[in-house]
Amino acid sequence: MGLHTDIPTSAQIEQLLRAQHPASASIYLPTEPASSGEAERIAFRNLTGEVLSQLAEVELARGELDELRDAFETVTEDGELWRQLARSLAVFVSPGFLRTFRLPNRLVELAEVSDRFHLKPLLRAVTFPQVGYVLALAEGSVRLVEFGPDLPPVEVNVADLPRDAASAVGKSSINDPSPSGRIQGGEGQKVRLRQYARSVDEALRPVLHGQSVPLIVAAAQPMDSIFRSVCSYPHLAPTGIQGSPDRATSAELSAEARGVLDDIHAATLRDLRGLYEQRAGQHRTATDLVDVARAATNGAVDTLFADMDEVVPGTVDEAGAVTFLPENDAVAYGVSDEIARRVLLNSGTVLAVRRDDVPGGGSLAAILRYPQ
Repeated sequence: MGLHTDIPTSAQIEQLLRAQHPASASIYLPTEPASSGEAERIAFRNLTGEVLSQLAEVELARGELDELRDAFETVTEDGELWRQLARSLAVFVSPGFLRTFRLPNRLVELAEVSDRFHLKPLLRAVTFPQVGYVLALAEGSVRLVEFGPDLPPVEVNVADLPRDAASAVGKSSINDPSPSGRIQGGEGQKVRLRQYARSVDEALRPVLHGQSVPLIVAAAQPMDSIFRSVCSYPHLAPTGIQGSPDRATSAELSAEARGVLDDIHAATLRDLRGLYEQRAGQHRTATDLVDVARAATNGAVDTLFADMDEVVPGTVDEAGAVTFLPENDAVAYGVSDEIARRVLLNSGTVLAVRRDDVPGGGSLAAILRYPQ
């Protein structure tokens, strides 16, 4: 990928959520896309030193410390990784386990060991991704542009992508008004455009397979609605860039796409906050950590708003009871993290947002599936 991001899929996040080991290390490192990577590599090595110091307090089986050291060294020596960075790097390591993700969001530096991975910062990249694709689709041309928050857009080389509508259907033109077989005139043109759209969709499948970033369509009507009717990609943005994209540069398309994403994200938050207010009148909301922890444990939380930056030291037991720890305890994985984990494992939705976007202004707020 031109922007060098690997946003985790829902299956990968579930794997991280379910992983538990006393020596689960989570490292978040801010990075610069234009950097050579050497400064970030040094910073990562320093963070692994912090992790190894914390591991001195953990009882490990024979050979597990060596496994962890080898995993950190594998990342440190991965030259390709450090040459192709995004805005942050997230690394998760435990004995026999190593995952890395290059993220488009700027995250705070962190190195932490717990009995499970610290995932709340990672969820921000999934909640509101700032990367995506623009499909610039017109009767006479088609191209796929990848964009991100800070890097120049990149036109993606897509194998088997048709040049235009006519070539997709094996015609010199799709605008011939004369009868041709069973289709003709305006209706025949729509049939040809639908064939073209299906060819484009099929060509995009290998590129988009396994991804979860938005695909934004830049097209005039009826091309826009025709493509939407046949698109198989599940993350097609509900709104797009209107008008023919023939003369638009990749930079112009990228700038408009960012505006589309911002509007989509704002509308999503607005709708969910409206739903929260509605559910509050039905006694189906909660903001108290103790109440939300119990509800999350019982599978009663449908949607959780969580302040992505705040850590509440403490633990949540198997019944959902919370034990708070002193505020000066230097921990990264706390009560709200465990609540988010339980919500996700019970098929709920977690929105990792800024505090201003949490209803009630606290560290978290929950929309419940039924009254408590």
